[in-house]
Amino acid sequence: MNPRTDPAEDVLLQHPWRPVTIDGCQLLVKSWFGETAYRILLTDMQCVWEERMDAVAIESRAQGLNRRLRASVRAFFSHLCEVAQPCLTGGGRTGDEAQISVRRWEDGNITLRLKSELAGLPFYWEFHCSPAPVALVCVQLVRPLLAMSRLLQRQVEHLEDLLVRKDEEIQDYRENGATLSRERLQTDIFDKQPYAEDFIEKTLPLLWSEPSDALGFNADLQQLHATIVAYRSARKRKWPEETGAEQNQLSPEPSAQTLTPDGDDPTRDEGNQNSSKQVEPSRARRPAAHTKQPAPITTCPVERPTSKPKKKKVGLFK
Repeated sequence: MNPRTDPAEDVLLQHPWRPVTIDGCQLLVKSWFGETAYRILLTDMQCVWEERMDAVAIESRAQGLNRRLRASVRAFFSHLCEVAQPCLTGGGRTGDEAQISVRRWEDGNITLRLKSELAGLPFYWEFHCSPAPVALVCVQLVRPLLAMSRLLQRQVEHLEDLLVRKDEEIQDYRENGATLSRERLQTDIFDKQPYAEDFIEKTLPLLWSEPSDALGFNADLQQLHATIVAYRSARKRKWPEETGAEQNQLSPEPSAQTLTPDGDDPTRDEGNQNSSKQVEPSRARRPAAHTKQPAPITTCPVERPTSKPKKKKVGLFK
């Protein structure tokens, strides 16, 4: 069900989404920079954009934007990584070192413009990002977020059960005469349903009071995202190995079910095998033109030793 993805996309999946502010715009960004290639994904929670570039495309764009500079594609890319990666990971290089701005286009695309210096000359770069396909958004954003949600829900349920057991433990202490030395440490018995209703009632207004572009993807959530993706990738690598081992174990079985040159199935019971062996000499003496006829079917009933046992049974009843 899961199609194989290219290595760059698998590597990109390992990187967490990071909240960054570019030109006053709140974005979630994940990026991957290789030797002479990169992938970038960014979203403002209204749209998701992507761009992928290889060495040839990077060299062509770098020369088109920087006609006064003459350098190899590795030199261009090395400087691009140095100034762009901090901007795309929340490092925030600004001022004289690097300047980055955002421009949205009517066709739905978005451009990140980067300006810095290379060898004393201005260096320009543009990330031309277009809307990402739905399948890519599901793989890189939706599925990890749903997995995070399920995992956090399991954690909440576990903590709720732990609180209930703690209350039972405290109640046992009280019944056996234990008392608190400080009254401020006393707590109410945990009741799941009233607590959940009270928590939602108090927390929802706080969430809606935050700015609409506040993404809140903090370091803890980034770590949780990285853990889930790493576990998924490990299982994805393990699955082909397990299926390959199962196929290797099952592969000798079909060869045991092949037909003999005479057209007989060697998996028949012993009675059929013995009868076919008895017919074999007479079948071998026949001309080749008659070998296609189903000789075992006609000769087997004649050679079955069933008449004598029947006569013995009749004699016993007499």
